Amino acid sequence: MSAPIASSDFASVSRRRWLGAAAGSFGSAWLERVAQALASQDAADAPRAAAADAVILVWLQGGPSQLETFDPHPGTHIAAGTKAIDTRAAGVRLAAGYERLAEQMHAVAVVRSLVGKEGDHERATYVAKTGYLPDPVTVHPSIGAICCHQLPADGTEIPRHVSILPASWPARGGYLGAQYDAFKMGDPRDGVPDVRPFVGEPRVARRFAALEFAERQFAQGRAGVIEPLATQAATAAAKTLMASPQLAAFDLADEPRETQQLYGETPLGRGCLAARRLVEAGVRCVEVTLGGWDSHANNHEIHRELAEQLDPALAGLLADLAARGALERTLVVCAGEFGRTPKVNALGGRDHWPHGFTALVAGGGLRAGLAIGETDPEGSKQVADPHSMADLHATLFAALGIDRQREIVSPAQRPIKLSEGTPIAELLPG
Repeated sequence: MSAPIASSDFASVSRRRWLGAAAGSFGSAWLERVAQALASQDAADAPRAAAADAVILVWLQGGPSQLETFDPHPGTHIAAGTKAIDTRAAGVRLAAGYERLAEQMHAVAVVRSLVGKEGDHERATYVAKTGYLPDPVTVHPSIGAICCHQLPADGTEIPRHVSILPASWPARGGYLGAQYDAFKMGDPRDGVPDVRPFVGEPRVARRFAALEFAERQFAQGRAGVIEPLATQAATAAAKTLMASPQLAAFDLADEPRETQQLYGETPLGRGCLAARRLVEAGVRCVEVTLGGWDSHANNHEIHRELAEQLDPALAGLLADLAARGALERTLVVCAGEFGRTPKVNALGGRDHWPHGFTALVAGGGLRAGLAIGETDPEGSKQVADPHSMADLHATLFAALGIDRQREIVSPAQRPIKLSEGTPIAELLPG
């Protein structure tokens, strides 16, 4: 006996079969392409086993120019002199300055057709990190918060959501709660703040005893007014963290000199190396930020200088993960909140452009060595195969084995899906 088909599935199957039959009957290539597209989307929507269990987001705060990074149009007037280089992915070129990354592009997919509606940094960052437009009554969780909420902890004692070199709007837990906010830290060279006591163990023990006494006294007569267990749980978690051997994942001193040099001896390079160590220790999402891309003036000079940091850090991360056999289970995403205008302004800068920009995606079992979508070499807003940030989120959830259509009831009693996007079918394995 065949399995029952839900009404939505029946509609989809019937529609595809009818289109396929009609294409065969009338010899219509157009109907055949529509039927193929529906079949491709059905495959993208099908449940799949998770390949990935962690995400590293290399966040380019400020909105990098797609033209001076991962979507060059050499020889056109919008390039304004920017040249392109070949990569190990046939037909996929990058802007000059990314020679090390070019050697890793066989493991990377370039999505060159991201589009959005937000040209404001804060609002566009919200969209990029949550997949949702800003809402006056709901704060949506970032993808890192959702990873921590949906994926098992597996005995991880250190924060499972980490933001290194955080910028203005670090990843938040949103309606899932502040416990899913990213743990923030600066340059890993400076260590993790506030996890090592400044006094001896006996004095630390006396301080914890005094804290426990104070909490008990404060709780007396306040039953039902405060939540004493919440503070006790937070204190217990902090004590576990301070004593955990997993804190060593933040310490780069154990890494060989050549490995540190592979990433580049910059804050971003150290952040990416720490990110690799953290996901190996069980952290679900690490965001590493490189700011400074808001190039309203001197665009080309700014992008050249930032490429000197980004190229070795990102290429080193991809190469190191692959060499350690960890790229298959780790999603690496490199993106900013929007792109920059095809036209160069009077100050030699490029302004905000949400009408066609780029993200890089690698690992986690996703397809690689290809470019998806195209922007117009003449600089119009026309984009081939457009996708939203919500689609990118839906794709990442598919790789992580997270049901994007699962609804979570927010504190305002609103059922909200984890993502309203549609997975990018070309990125998913067949």
